[in-house]
Amino acid sequence: MSDNTSYTTEEIARLLKISKLKVYDLIKKGELPSYRVGKQMRVDQSDLEAYKQNARSGMTLSTSPLTFAGANLTQVATHSGQFNSKATGHSLVITGQDMSLDILATYLERCLPTERPLRSYAGSLDSLIAMYQGESDIVSTHLLDGDTGEYNLPYIRKILVGFSYVVVRLLTRSAGLYVQKGNPKGLHEWSHLQKDGLTLINRERGAGARVLLDEQLRLHGIPAASLSGYAQEENSHLAVAGKVARGEADVAIGTEKAAQIVDGVDFIPLIQEYYDLVMLKKSGNEHWITTVIDILRSPAFQSELGSIHGYDLTETGTIIYET
Repeated sequence: MSDNTSYTTEEIARLLKISKLKVYDLIKKGELPSYRVGKQMRVDQSDLEAYKQNARSGMTLSTSPLTFAGANLTQVATHSGQFNSKATGHSLVITGQDMSLDILATYLERCLPTERPLRSYAGSLDSLIAMYQGESDIVSTHLLDGDTGEYNLPYIRKILVGFSYVVVRLLTRSAGLYVQKGNPKGLHEWSHLQKDGLTLINRERGAGARVLLDEQLRLHGIPAASLSGYAQEENSHLAVAGKVARGEADVAIGTEKAAQIVDGVDFIPLIQEYYDLVMLKKSGNEHWITTVIDILRSPAFQSELGSIHGYDLTETGTIIYET
């Protein structure tokens, strides 16, 4: 195999049989040197082999990516020979699937040249768990608590117990049903999901749309097991909307934006959901947390986001909760 071979984070995850979030964690800790090609992070084969060799001999770092026994990473690299310049700098892992996060990552890269924004496309619940485990820096979440009708905070409080954090509104958007063009099944409300003969295509466990569906099924007394296709999963709004458009399913749950992109699908709005960012308040994070909030409130960022159909930016940049 050529020495020029390199791998994406997804390929590294498959080769090492670990999650993509774990790959980002290894990059963030400086244990797996990486570099950016466009918006994609890549790892050279030689660096992957060096990591595997170090892992076998127990030589991988377990300390902060920026410090090691009081020295910075550049100093460690000079003395140990285990790292190269690709590992220098600090990475910010941003988890979530909405394109607004890709735009945010671009702005962060411009405003904080010493930081390296990395995108992880995990669902809302998995993202919060990753933050609890120290694998994510900026988490996006849109999780409905059916009992209170409140978004996000009930889940954040339960998962991030003992942490100090700030929750900032990114945007508000419509969520509801994807149906085939013309809505031939006549689906207009959550209770219609119990109609006979319907086939559903579901989102993966941990996704905000999956939590929304499960909460609505619970509130309306509809057993999940009674829904044909409930166990069939896709990992994005576009994927489930596409299944409906192609006639492979009658209905799916998602946001309005995907319905504007996928031909052959109509959108039935049923709820306004709040899409928020969570950031941990700890030493070393203060400067980029302030920068994130400043970006969200900036006219340039809001103008770019405002050009995308389906986003309500009335509260963008508002601090919703802080501990």
